[in-house]
This record gives sequence, C-alpha cells and structure tokens, in this order.
Amino acid sequence: MMSVTATDHDFDRAEAALRPDAATRRLQPVRIWLYVIAALVFGMVVVGGATRLTGSGLSITEWKPVTGAVPPLTEQAWAVEFDKYRQIPQYQLVNKGMTLGEFKEIYWWEWSHRQLGRAIGLVFGLGFIGFFATGLLRGRLAIKVAALGLLGGLQGAIGWIMVASGLKPGMTAVAPLKLMLHLTTASVIFAGLVAVAAGLKRRENEPSTPIVRGLATATLLLVLLQIALGALVAGSKAGLTYNTWPLMDGNFIPPASGLFIQTPWFENLVDNPLTVQFHHRMTAYALLGLTLWQVWATRRVQPGTPAARRASAIAGLSVAQAALGIVTLLAMVPLSLGLAHQAFAMLVLGMAAVHWRLTRA
Repeated sequence: MMSVTATDHDFDRAEAALRPDAATRRLQPVRIWLYVIAALVFGMVVVGGATRLTGSGLSITEWKPVTGAVPPLTEQAWAVEFDKYRQIPQYQLVNKGMTLGEFKEIYWWEWSHRQLGRAIGLVFGLGFIGFFATGLLRGRLAIKVAALGLLGGLQGAIGWIMVASGLKPGMTAVAPLKLMLHLTTASVIFAGLVAVAAGLKRRENEPSTPIVRGLATATLLLVLLQIALGALVAGSKAGLTYNTWPLMDGNFIPPASGLFIQTPWFENLVDNPLTVQFHHRMTAYALLGLTLWQVWATRRVQPGTPAARRASAIAGLSVAQAALGIVTLLAMVPLSLGLAHQAFAMLVLGMAAVHWRLTRA
C-alpha cells in the first residue's frame, strides 16, 4: 500500500506511514483526553471565579498539595482551620465576627478549587504515562503535551504565590498582579490544550493566506490580553465602580488627571480602578473591531470555507461577550453574571485557539 503523509503537523513520522484517516482514528483517544483536561481547566477557571467573587480565596491559609485533599472531618478539625483563618488580616479587617457556619461556606469554595487542580494533575499524569507507554504520544506531540503539563505544575505554585500575597499584613485580598498571572496562565494552558487537540483531527486541505493566519494570531493574542486585563479589574474590584455605560463618570475617555492620579504613573495600570476598567473597556472595543475585520477579510479571500465560518463564530461570541460584560457592569457584578462573563471569555478563547491552530494545518 502506498503511504500517504499526514497533513497535520502534530502527526510524527511514525504516523506518516499510515493513511491520514487511520492516523486520526489512532490518535482519537489522545484528542478526547486533551479535551477532557481542557474541560476540567474550564471548570477550574469558573470555580476560581466563584472563589474570588465570594471572597473565599484566603479561607485555606496553607499549601498542602497532597494532604490538603482531605477536608476537615470533625468539629475539632473545623475549629482548627477556623482559628488559622482568624489570624489573617482578611478576617480581622473584613470578616470579624464570622461564624463557623459562614466560614465553612467560603472554605468549601476554595477547597473545591484546589481539588479540581488535583484532579487535573491526576488525569493528566495518568493519561500521559499511559499514552506514552503505548506509543501514542511521541515526537513533537509528546513535547507539546509535556510542556503544557509542566506549565500546569507551575500553575499550582503560582496559585499559592497568589494566595500568599493576600496573607501579608494589611492585605484583605490577593494582589491584582498575582491574580492576573494566575488567570492568564490558566488561560494559556486551556488555549494550548484545545489547540493541540484540534490539530489531531483529520481535515481536508484548506489553503490559508497570510492575512487569515495573521488575523487569527492577532485575535488569539488580544483575547488573552483582554482576559489578563479582566483579572486586573477583578483584583482591584474596579467592576464595582463606574457602573455606567458607555460613559465613565460622564466621559467616554476619562481625563488624564483621573487616569494617572497615582505616582509613579505605572501604578495606575494595576491599582487605579478608573484606569484598569478603562483599559478593559477599550480593549473590548478593539477586540470587537478586530473580530469583525477578521470576518470581512476571511470571507473576502477564502469565501465559503471553514475558516470563514469560524471567523464568523468568533465575532458572534465576541459580540455576545461584550453585551454580557456591559450587563454585568451595570448590575454591579452579581455572582451569576460575573461567573457567566468569565465562562464566556473562556469560550471565546477556546474558539480563537482552535481557529488559530486550524489556519496552520
């Protein structure tokens, strides 16, 4: 039988000896496994958002990657955990007088968030070992997946560094920059997982022009930037101020005296709610414009192709996400809308990552 080289760059040389359809079928378990991990990461991001919005992130004051999987099982154990929490500034300055029952509510959110992290590590580790041992993970594919796994391990450490920043004297929440790093790293992992998984599915050859590839890259990067800016909005609680749209405090573009009221000037980029929210708004407008331009350009040079349909889907998701963001702002970020806004951001990111990958098939 004449061998046919697989068109997907994630198929290594051993797979090239198979027909592309056979290679796709053989790697389907790996693709499903990657999507399962991506779904777990998606869930962890949403639960992490709930942890932040409910003020639960500092309820567990120690980092115990293994033994921390077991929650308090007796009233005495609960009393010990509660006593640890009462020693930190958040309790003393914000939640003083909290009951044990109220503490349990915030504790379970943070415990669930960490438990999802453990589940992701377990599913990834067992799957990687199994697929590597059976030869399904080889070559560049194995390197890419291993890199994502290492980044996931690093993410656990970043999460604790973030929590530790909120345990320092005078702090009642985690540092915005640490929160941004934590969420952005999770987003990169999620995007990488869905991109690699999408690359393992057999497709007909689809020509891709430089403009389509360039716009796909720019869209993916801008979505990641917008998510990072959203983390700064959350970390500085900027969503609880300037709850009007399209104007902010009566202006579409606030005066420089308000945007750069702090010194040195760069501190405004993180700690000034007006500046942080303004940047998030402007990037949202830029992202909308870019996704609409991507639709027009892709339909113009590749009409009727899957790439054109994906570009339209990304634009539609971006419009919906912008509308949801406006509603969330006007409602002063209730838990349900805040979580929906964060979850929808991951959907936009996932679609942008898939599109970026498939333009390089």
